Amino acid sequence: MDDTRQRLTNCFQVVFPDLPEAKIATASTSSVSAWDSVAAITLMNVIEDEFGFQMDLDDLADLDSFEKVYSYLHKRLQVA
Repeated sequence: MDDTRQRLTNCFQVVFPDLPEAKIATASTSSVSAWDSVAAITLMNVIEDEFGFQMDLDDLADLDSFEKVYSYLHKRLQVA
């Protein structure tokens, strides 16, 4: 597991402590009932703290799965 994926997994574990680590990679708003608007904002804040940059709130609606968040981070970290 690459460093970005592991760090993102850790962020998900903070926000969704009841979600087994094995299910994080396939997590999405449709598969995780706790992933509501408050959890999405919390996740964004945890990710910002972990990775040291500010996310665009307008992007939040599109970041509805672990893989989409990972892809977003991967692109942002390549540019930074």
